[in-house]
Amino acid sequence: AQTSGSLQSCCGKDRLRSSAAVSESILHYDSGAAHDGTKEEATQATKPGKLAGSSGSSARPLFALPLYRKPTFPGFYHIVQIADQEILNSLLELKRTGQAEYLGGFMTKSLPEGLSEADIEGEPLVSVPPDVAKKASNAQGNAQGNAQGNAQGSTSNSDQSPSGAGGGASLKPVRRDTGRIESGSELEKIGTMLQVINFTKNQNGPGGQMTVLPTQRIKLLRVLSKPTTEVPLCAVYADPIPDVEVAQDDDIRALHHEIIASMKDLLKTPFMYKEQFEQVIRYYSLDDPLRLADLVAGMSMAPRDELQAVLVESQPAERLRKVLMIVKKDLERARLKSHFKTQLEDKFATEHKKYMLMQHLRQIKRELNLEKDDKQSIIAAFRESIAKLTGVPEEAQKGMEQEVNRLSGLEQQSPEFNVSRTYLDWMTALPWGKTSEDNTNIEKAERVLNEDHYSLEDVKERILEHMAVGFLKGSVQGKIICLVGPPGVGKTSIGKSVARALDRKFFRFSVGGLHDVAEIRGHRRTYVGAMPGKIIQALKITQVSNPVILIDEVDKLGRDYRGDPSSALLEILDPAQNSAFRDYYLDLPVDLSRVLFICTANVSDTIPEPLLDRMEIIRLAGYVFEEKLAIANQFLIPATVESHGVKSEFVEFQPEAVDKLIRYYAREAGVRELRKLFEKIIRKVALSLVRASEETRHRTTVSLENLTKFVGQPPYSSDRLFRDGTPPGVVMGLAWTSLGGATLYVEARGRLPSLSQAASHGTSAAKTADEDRGASASGKSTDELPKSHRPSSGGESRVKVTGRLGKVMNESSEIALSYARMYLREVESPNVFLDEAVMHMNIPEGGTPKDGPSAGVTMTSAFLSLALDRPVKNDMAMTGELTLSGKILRVGGIKEKAIAARRENVGMIVLPMSNQADYLELKPHLRAGLTAHFVDHYDDVYRIAFEGSGAPMLPQSRGRPVQTIVTPATEGELPGALPDQAPIPAEQAVPSPASPGAAALAAPGREELEWLYEQPGAPGSTEASSAVRGWAL
Repeated sequence: AQTSGSLQSCCGKDRLRSSAAVSESILHYDSGAAHDGTKEEATQATKPGKLAGSSGSSARPLFALPLYRKPTFPGFYHIVQIADQEILNSLLELKRTGQAEYLGGFMTKSLPEGLSEADIEGEPLVSVPPDVAKKASNAQGNAQGNAQGNAQGSTSNSDQSPSGAGGGASLKPVRRDTGRIESGSELEKIGTMLQVINFTKNQNGPGGQMTVLPTQRIKLLRVLSKPTTEVPLCAVYADPIPDVEVAQDDDIRALHHEIIASMKDLLKTPFMYKEQFEQVIRYYSLDDPLRLADLVAGMSMAPRDELQAVLVESQPAERLRKVLMIVKKDLERARLKSHFKTQLEDKFATEHKKYMLMQHLRQIKRELNLEKDDKQSIIAAFRESIAKLTGVPEEAQKGMEQEVNRLSGLEQQSPEFNVSRTYLDWMTALPWGKTSEDNTNIEKAERVLNEDHYSLEDVKERILEHMAVGFLKGSVQGKIICLVGPPGVGKTSIGKSVARALDRKFFRFSVGGLHDVAEIRGHRRTYVGAMPGKIIQALKITQVSNPVILIDEVDKLGRDYRGDPSSALLEILDPAQNSAFRDYYLDLPVDLSRVLFICTANVSDTIPEPLLDRMEIIRLAGYVFEEKLAIANQFLIPATVESHGVKSEFVEFQPEAVDKLIRYYAREAGVRELRKLFEKIIRKVALSLVRASEETRHRTTVSLENLTKFVGQPPYSSDRLFRDGTPPGVVMGLAWTSLGGATLYVEARGRLPSLSQAASHGTSAAKTADEDRGASASGKSTDELPKSHRPSSGGESRVKVTGRLGKVMNESSEIALSYARMYLREVESPNVFLDEAVMHMNIPEGGTPKDGPSAGVTMTSAFLSLALDRPVKNDMAMTGELTLSGKILRVGGIKEKAIAARRENVGMIVLPMSNQADYLELKPHLRAGLTAHFVDHYDDVYRIAFEGSGAPMLPQSRGRPVQTIVTPATEGELPGALPDQAPIPAEQAVPSPASPGAAALAAPGREELEWLYEQPGAPGSTEASSAVRGWAL
């Protein structure tokens, strides 16, 4: 009554009325012996050897039950789990009304959406009869449900109690053995007739299961109706397939015996559901080959398409062969699983055995007092390490002892224990008082420095001086050196060479973009994962107290809410303070006074002034042509060939090709771009060698003819912007950049208003095309009276300045224009061009930002050249800051500017008088072929620039006498140059004669000349002799 009430709630009267028409023929299905036959036939129908309904069977209408996982095989009980509650309710209602005694079980042609092959693996469908399962369950004392009865038991109470095969309500989720389909076309043509034994509902959720007994194979003829919302199963018309008679020949017997043997081997393996299979094998008879084949196929975990092929096969021998292949695959799969399981078990057993033995061994050692526990061992090891340390400051010694005592009072599982342990690990790992012995052989150190780097005499000399001081004092001292220069000049690599020359350990870290102070000074121990800073890490890694520490990119330090790293470096890089440096993590003094710190930077402007004051600055301006040539031949080419695996006999660089590479491909201050060009060439040579066979490989010569095939067209096609001389209003200047020195042009253009426009408007207007000063480069005048000499109309000039100039440079342009107006009134008073003209001043390469005061004299000369319509001297460049009174002030970057002038083949340069000492400090080969004029007032700049052009001159200069230094081109021969290294060509140096108003060096007498040549070590002797030779020329 309880079951009937629940069914009435699930299946309404409407559903019963809608399914009545479809199932009318199924209600009268009376051919099966289990319904209206004799008692003996009914009894035989439930036995495995007798299929229900086989007597006089014909085509019948049936409800088709779709099967997802695998087909069912006749003669054996199967368990079908139903996850869809509506399908289960519908089957229960059909069962109650007598319409679901028999169903047609057909496997779907494909798996439904959301279900894969991996999902359908699970428990086998084949089961023992319900009464056998019940007895076995009772015998073990583990009853899983109420007794259900035998195969032909009453169905009135079958819905209330679980079947013996199912074992009762399971806590596992219900499998999707069956479900909904859209139409009967989704079903296979061959299936089995299923006799419904009983149902079991899931007590813990929707769905349930039913036990069926497939009676015989059937063939789907046609579909009677599609599934609906009321009846989720489709009705089909099926025809039973007669049983196949088996002829007992040798092939059948052999296949039969082989299947039995394989099944016995399979039962020996520890595969899943072994116990259930053993029950099935014991219950059913194995004498009939085809029944055995169906049993094996029903129990197998093979793919669904292989099992369907067994169900469809009608030839006995072929069916047995397919089943034998299936059982062989199952056996191999079970053996692999058993092998993997054995391996894992052996591994776990071995590890567990080792663990237990180690525990026993540790306990035995403790009993014999041979070993203490872990905590005592750790403390004893720390005390032993502290006792071995030498040169530890008293404060650090006390700090370590206190930390050890604190560690002994902590539990080993405490987090503080690991914090203290890590702290003591760092403290005992530092090289307290341990130093490496410095190299005292000056010749050896000089040889090492020369092997690694060419030129850079300033750095090499400073390192040798440091060694000499340490040798005389008998003690090792540290120092702070900062190398400032453009990229690619060898700042970072020279740090390694310094360490190798001094026989010291080397450590490098970069601070470019660094924002966190803790990276330098460490984290406080209160933070999780705290650790010391980079300086303490360097001491631990090098294990000496006097390493060479290279701090790279010190000019690119960041600053944000996490602190200012440059302030943290103040203590580290201060020789008066770093003897007691305190890291936040250690919180104890560490001596850094013996560390040699080398910092690198591209520019010094961004370095904070307090930090810059603590460092000794050594500037690396870059390399000139001769130095690049020597570096290429001595270092770059051999290193590149070796690093790319190409033998030296397979590649050759002609001197002319290397010369062109340096002049027209790599004009940067360093040699990094030059190295890239050599690497590009060697890669192409390596590719040609690999493509060729061993016999056909030949030597590749890089010459002027094939250079473009390797590196393409040169990016610098010409030396200068104006090859044939600068026009009026254009002057070449010298500038300093972070990439080295450079030359730049200052261009000025302007036009006067016409007389009619000036008279009618009283303001400056556009000048006609023939009055444009830019068109008067030929020097011809269109009027007898120059328009710049017209009477002033009372207008005021306007000036536009372009070229991406900074604030300081814009102010320099205003100063230059104001001074040029005053100076023009002095030298040519009728000329009112600068007062009334509309002018435009531009500095080319507008994409590059420019700033600084050193272009004052260049801008003033450009304005005067435009107003006088006279060009300045060809082959001349100038630099200097100009004041409103005409004084020329000191500027920076003299070395870089001199190198840039030489690189552009400029023969004459004009520099401020106060920069003469900076120029004289340059090596002779850096200023070879240059004529340098040092001026104090703009009067001298004007005289030198416009001498010989016909421009009016002042009677005398208001500044000090001009100092001129001429360095001949023969000074370009470098010491230790290669044999094939040529001096600077003569056409690179075009000296300009000193102006009459300039005070050149006086001609010395014979005695003075001999003294200058006989005293090479005298101060200024090199410069003086150069000037004498220039004057003699």
